[in-house]
Amino acid sequence: MIRKILRVLRRENLLSLFGVVMGMILISGGAIAWFEPNIDFLNGLWWSVVTMTTVGYGDISPTTPGGRVVATIIMFFGIGLLGMLSANLAALFVRQRMKEDKGMCSMNLKDHIIICEWNHRARAVLRELRADPKTAETPVVLIADLTEKPLDDDLLFFVRGEVCEETLERANLKEAATVVILGDDKLSVTARDAKVVLTTLTIETINPRAYTVVELADEANRRHCERANADEIIVGSEISSHLVASAAIDHGISRVVSELLSSRYGNELYVVKVPRSLTGKKYVEVLLEMKWRYKATLLGLRRGPDAEIMANPDGDTIVEEQDRLVVVAPKRPEITD
Repeated sequence: MIRKILRVLRRENLLSLFGVVMGMILISGGAIAWFEPNIDFLNGLWWSVVTMTTVGYGDISPTTPGGRVVATIIMFFGIGLLGMLSANLAALFVRQRMKEDKGMCSMNLKDHIIICEWNHRARAVLRELRADPKTAETPVVLIADLTEKPLDDDLLFFVRGEVCEETLERANLKEAATVVILGDDKLSVTARDAKVVLTTLTIETINPRAYTVVELADEANRRHCERANADEIIVGSEISSHLVASAAIDHGISRVVSELLSSRYGNELYVVKVPRSLTGKKYVEVLLEMKWRYKATLLGLRRGPDAEIMANPDGDTIVEEQDRLVVVAPKRPEITD
């Protein structure tokens, strides 16, 4: 960290300017102590700093001609040098912020979320992430071919460019926890899904530990993403068609689904660990206990970290410690035991 700071200061020519300021403080402090009989070297350094920063406490004042000459030099040149140092530091921070907003920096994050591509769906994904307490403070890195960061979010970091090995490296993919891969709306359906599959393959090669959530436009391309080892595949057209058909059969079902999928209002879907006291019990017993204790309705189980979701399993199914519970609740249940 110290080496990085020194490298930045040296590149911006701030080390030499800082050295000149420190040199003037030491020289003027020694000079004032030489000319003024009642001022020692340490008090002379204190007087130099107070004078150069224009604070002017007045606790020490030169009375000899030599001391006043030194004070005059400090007033004219010291204040100017300190102003130059302050201006250069301010300019450095402004340039750094501009580079971040333009997506020109590399990230040094850990356990963050990466979103590939920017469109209205990416905006909605980010909005939902910020609405959920679990991810409200999680850093998110956006990789997109935009001119600048699209949203004013202190925890949203921007990497400019097409999604490729170079931009993924700048987003620190090796330390990422989750990657969301969205389709490029500027491409045709076939080219869009092909790019998603290639991106998934690249990500899984660099960091197979990252959980990849992939958006496809065509169900026929699902098997390609499965071969690329995507963890979760969402086909937008398939979900939309199923939802439309369900709404036509059971009126109002779309409003229920919308509430469950949104983190901003109403009840939501959560995946939580099994309370230790409920381990080894039957599914129906866990269902009742979750309702009484946490006001959560149990919908199913996820058996193991990579297993499929078991929706509404048999009531005699034994719930194991490594399982995860899929529940509907007004807020995320806080499992403490």
